[in-house]
Amino acid sequence: MSWLDEVAWDERGLVPAIAQDARTGRVLMVAWMNRQALDETARSGRAVYWSRSRGRLWRKGEESGHVQHVKAIRLDCDGDVVLLTVEQIGGIACHTGRERCFYRELQQERWVATEPVLKDPEEIYSEAGRKEAGA
Repeated sequence: MSWLDEVAWDERGLVPAIAQDARTGRVLMVAWMNRQALDETARSGRAVYWSRSRGRLWRKGEESGHVQHVKAIRLDCDGDVVLLTVEQIGGIACHTGRERCFYRELQQERWVATEPVLKDPEEIYSEAGRKEAGA
């Protein structure tokens, strides 16, 4: 039996994956992984996810240059959530240009952006932005 068989994949063959900053412990983002993504992540040491919107593997940073180097991979007690402890290259995990995807906080029954944009997304996803980030 493979270590991958111990993961409780959902009916679509996916498992949620949480990316946590290895230095700060902050949750950066949540994405999905299929078997191939988790296997490649473990082999390469670079976070690879399954993009439901694109219908393909998504190697974090392939467009933005904001790669995640994986320091540890953990599986929760039920086997149905993966936790990646990562070094976030460039300090930006979110496509909005923020450190993390969890930048909105519920305040008085409305969502308020409480964390700043560190870099304009148009700059991140431009050719110059990718070269600057080292992609």
